[in-house]
Amino acid sequence: MALIVQKYGGTSIANLDRIRNVAKRAIRVYNAGNDVVVVLSAMAGETNRLMELAGEIADDPSKRELDVLLATGEQTTVSLLCIMLESMGCPAISLLGYQAEIVTNKAFGRARIVEIRADRIKELLGQRKIVAVAGFQGRDQQGNITTLGKGGSDASAVALAAALKADVCEIYSDVDGVYTTDPNLCKKAKKLEKISYDEMLEMASLGAKVLQIRAVEFAKKFNVRVHVRSSFKEEEGTMVVEEEKDMERLVVSGVTYNKNEARITLTKVPDQPGIASRIFTPIADAGIVVDMIIQNTRKGGLTDLTFTVPKSDYQKAMAIQKEVAESIGTEQVLGDEQIAKVSVIGLGMRSHSGVAAKMFTTLAKENINIMMISTSEIKISCVIEEKYTELAVRILHHVFGLDSS
Repeated sequence: MALIVQKYGGTSIANLDRIRNVAKRAIRVYNAGNDVVVVLSAMAGETNRLMELAGEIADDPSKRELDVLLATGEQTTVSLLCIMLESMGCPAISLLGYQAEIVTNKAFGRARIVEIRADRIKELLGQRKIVAVAGFQGRDQQGNITTLGKGGSDASAVALAAALKADVCEIYSDVDGVYTTDPNLCKKAKKLEKISYDEMLEMASLGAKVLQIRAVEFAKKFNVRVHVRSSFKEEEGTMVVEEEKDMERLVVSGVTYNKNEARITLTKVPDQPGIASRIFTPIADAGIVVDMIIQNTRKGGLTDLTFTVPKSDYQKAMAIQKEVAESIGTEQVLGDEQIAKVSVIGLGMRSHSGVAAKMFTTLAKENINIMMISTSEIKISCVIEEKYTELAVRILHHVFGLDSS
């Protein structure tokens, strides 16, 4: 007998027919003698609908009350699933985030899980019930309802799997696994049988939407086996696991892209101690995540500094930097939203040279200019003009031998 955590995204439970399919799948696993915990998102589009309702009342609604509102989406789906399961003769019980004792910090709208006290769930599993837990939510130390931010149900599921020491965490959505690149963009993309935590972390951070990055971080930290698969097909998906020796056979295992970033450049910045802190501290205080940073030194004790931020935070970041520019004597602040980041990822880069040169040469042959470059041990990323994204992905996918036969 195994303990299996299953997580279903919004498209998998978008209506009663799909909830019924989820119930059938859970019962099949349960009837095989396994303990089953099901983590659910809200129905597709429900969170956005609730956000719009709040927006009709106030331009800037209370973050605490917004979390209370948004948490009702998952409350609806877990209760409907349990009603469905019991109508099929299977014992089931639903738990909201706070009832499952998912404890978070108090950052409303983007809370982080601090701990999960799994005793209540273990007791219910001991009574041979399927336990349906509302994803995306928890409670802080003061008892306030909190939500985990976009994709938070993935983090809920993997964190629960870690706390319960589950044998596997199955992540169900409308995609049937992890591909070498976006199959909607490149028809020759291949589904991977397995991928390492480190590669999946890079893919998640670089634009792949299969798994939320915090979920992968949990999986790696607590060694949770994650199975990414489709709720609409029976075939196996992709296993996200610890690095294995045979994984290094591929120099590059995937190509990702991200069109959701913008670039900001401060020109003729005084090249003095403490200037970088004055530039980036206000950005951090505003909760804006900075990704790539490049500094180019000029003559005369000056430098140009360029960095990228999420496109959704671009206007806020530009306003902040224009104020900073005046205070530190920067010549001007330039911005560009028409960029994309294209990346190649693979464990094999650790032991193979020439990957960067091959990537740069390939892009150059297509007359694609590289604006920024960043690297890690298993990743190389280039910022290019957004209009060349699809072309860049396809040619890099081909040149690194990832096209399906």
